[in-house]
Amino acid sequence: MQKISISLALSLSIVIAIAGIGVGYWLTPQYTLSMYDKNTMNLGQPDKWVDLRYIDAMIAHHRGAMHLAEQAAISNRKEIRALSADILKNEPVAIAELYRWKKEWYGDQKTVRDTPVAHLGSVDKTFDLRFLNALIAHHENGIRMTREIRIKSSRSEILDNADAVELFLKGGLGILREWRTLWYNVIDTNPYL
Repeated sequence: MQKISISLALSLSIVIAIAGIGVGYWLTPQYTLSMYDKNTMNLGQPDKWVDLRYIDAMIAHHRGAMHLAEQAAISNRKEIRALSADILKNEPVAIAELYRWKKEWYGDQKTVRDTPVAHLGSVDKTFDLRFLNALIAHHENGIRMTREIRIKSSRSEILDNADAVELFLKGGLGILREWRTLWYNVIDTNPYL
């Protein structure tokens, strides 16, 4: 029986590991997602997994809005409390539709991990400003995502979703910015979204 040299065994191990990573990267869209910082992540190449990456990112986006709304429910302003209640009522419906698509189109039943959201702290004179700033940034990121998927997807349901989400987020941005100006005299510096 012939023995393999240690250097040959080590070389084979490295080649197999690299091949395994390559196959995992190509076959598993979640693997590619883990390769990016979630705060700056884009949807990647317009490949067969781009719609799944959008679905996962949009689920996380809706969940992020819910986490902000849960914190803002203690606001002293009735407008913020009403907005929080609307978010907590409506976002689960959107999330359920996305999970249904994920399962039907990809056979994927994995739960999407929540992304970190700002911690708003306790209610004080700038609590609502912190919420507004966080939700405005959240909406702007959502709009960037919808614009990106429009140039990368050809699936009508995804494109319709992107259109509806962007329309909703743009309307919301107007209200949030108006409140921020009215309540805190903050003038918008990013009006293009």
